[in-house]
Amino acid sequence: MTVDELQKETPQPAKLGLVGWLRWFWRTLTSMKTALVLLFLFALASIPGSLVPQRSVEPDKVALIYQNDPALAEWYDRFYLFDVFTAPWFAAIYLLLFVSLIGCVLPRTSTYLKELRRKPPTAPKNLSRLPYHARAEGELDVEEAARRLRRLRFRVATGPGWVSAEKGYLRETGNLLFHVALLGLLVAVGMGSLFGYRGNVLVVEGDGFANTVAAYDRYMPGSRVSAESLEPFSFTLKDFQASYQLGGDKRGQELDYTAKLSVNDSPESPARDYDLKVNEPLEIDGTQTYLIGHGYAPVFRVTDGKGQIAFDGPVPCLIESKPTLTSGCVVKVPDAQPEQLGFLLQFLPTSVRLTDGSHVSAFPGQLNPQAKIVGAFSGDLGVRSGKPQSVYQLAPDDVMKKLKPLAMGSKAPPPLAVGQSFDLPDKLGKIEFTGVKEWMTLQIAHDPGRMPALLASALATVALVMSLMIRRRRVFVRIKDGAVDVGGLTRTEGSGTGFGEEFADIVKALSAGEKDVR
Repeated sequence: MTVDELQKETPQPAKLGLVGWLRWFWRTLTSMKTALVLLFLFALASIPGSLVPQRSVEPDKVALIYQNDPALAEWYDRFYLFDVFTAPWFAAIYLLLFVSLIGCVLPRTSTYLKELRRKPPTAPKNLSRLPYHARAEGELDVEEAARRLRRLRFRVATGPGWVSAEKGYLRETGNLLFHVALLGLLVAVGMGSLFGYRGNVLVVEGDGFANTVAAYDRYMPGSRVSAESLEPFSFTLKDFQASYQLGGDKRGQELDYTAKLSVNDSPESPARDYDLKVNEPLEIDGTQTYLIGHGYAPVFRVTDGKGQIAFDGPVPCLIESKPTLTSGCVVKVPDAQPEQLGFLLQFLPTSVRLTDGSHVSAFPGQLNPQAKIVGAFSGDLGVRSGKPQSVYQLAPDDVMKKLKPLAMGSKAPPPLAVGQSFDLPDKLGKIEFTGVKEWMTLQIAHDPGRMPALLASALATVALVMSLMIRRRRVFVRIKDGAVDVGGLTRTEGSGTGFGEEFADIVKALSAGEKDVR
């Protein structure tokens, strides 16, 4: 027989085809192993959201990364690391896990319901082969044995000379409820994404905020949210108070900070005072306002070359050093005449002079506030070009190259204390440091899935405890010639620990007299 003839006679494996491959993919996706892998990936994918600043929570830190390392920031942005929880790859894991859990829960629920209707199996003929075996004392018939086991909350089936009992079905109930709770948690997250919204805003002392789309620095609505969905509340930041550790190894560490607000729950409601803290959000009609950060906004006044006040107001500064709150400030003066002016400054909350003549901040509180001029420029800042610009950057790189640096003399000007000013060269005007305010950053969130997520998490915890603590076990009784043999086993792998004591109590209950049982 030739090789070709042999190959023709040898049975060839059937090809799966499109339907077969789809069936294989579905079975693989809905297997418990795949669900566990996806759950692990879901948790793993959430880690970058804790390690990398998120635009929705810490936009100032994201801006600082762009300022200090633009190349790294571009790579982060390319892989959605600044927006982890809205990234396509995170959504893919989320949806696959959702489908996998549904595929796991539905068939297991059907199997479990059939198991609940099934009676315990017939007792084995030789109970001595079971892991637990003993002989009960006294006389006992089938009906009495069944009654006593029912009093111990066993499901019972009887036959000629035997009793079969089983309990522990709540273990599988807990297992299924755990998976249902995970589905509920995913649904709650989806509800928040569809019908909720989040936004970030920076508010300086003395300024206010109204809950409208235009008032947000960054606004992220769900796909089912419109501008009319926002609750019409407003507030004004009257004062911001921060306290710091004054001495010891933790000198300068934040102890507490509070934003004192004047809140209007609606346009018609009267104002009320509220102290906003980190762990005490302001809640109005299901919308939570969280205090997530703070910093300084020194106040500058810029007079141009024609003697006109071209700028006068606070400038929110980007924190450069968290321990001392040394901050970088940018002042843009596009209305200055005859040329536009721009300043790069460094704010020092507690300025101290070093031996080399330089100045640094030694403490985050306002003990000796000073503003150091890092650079001054004239020329077109590009703010009227129509292209958006960052408030923390003087100008884009291409525009920055065209600006003219102003000569400060042979030595850098000393830092300005409150009330001091610096005259610009070429009679272009002057800049004056007039005071210090503070700013706070807020996250305002409306999440209708927040309470369902809490309930689902609580249910998952209870269900997990049930599935870990409850054991599925069976007890059999055979009565022959007045002898009562009892056997038992656990149906859950690795759960035999502790059943020996329970089995001994069961044998004791079967051996007890009528008065003892009652």
